[in-house]
Amino acid sequence: MMSRTVTGKILACIKAHPEQNLTLERLAEELHYSKFYLARTFKEDTGVTLCKYIQGRRLEAAARKLAETRRPVVEIALEAGYNSQQAFTRAFRREYGCTPQRYRKIGVFLSKRDRLSQCMSRQKSVFFSAPGRSRIAA
Repeated sequence: MMSRTVTGKILACIKAHPEQNLTLERLAEELHYSKFYLARTFKEDTGVTLCKYIQGRRLEAAARKLAETRRPVVEIALEAGYNSQQAFTRAFRREYGCTPQRYRKIGVFLSKRDRLSQCMSRQKSVFFSAPGRSRIAA
């Protein structure tokens, strides 16, 4: 399946450059595909838009920093690409169901994104449900 290969390349590129500000345009340029093709293919294969997936990866990196460091929340928010702590808190609460401060108090990091990468590496099509999300095809 050609689209699986493309989606795998997208996931590998995102994983290889966790600290870079990856956009659809940069990924398209890096992988030599049109941004429209990348966006459509990724959504068809995963059920998630590429933008939402990248945002989720940034929030996951932020969650790890919250659980494993004592760095200020505002600093982590800025590194995650948010212009304010308030915007970061809203996005974090939508994704994790609690505020960054509460997540830090719990002190345990749990990855939510690795399941997509693991399922994409399988040969056959597998469906699974992520908590609070639609079904994701992998």
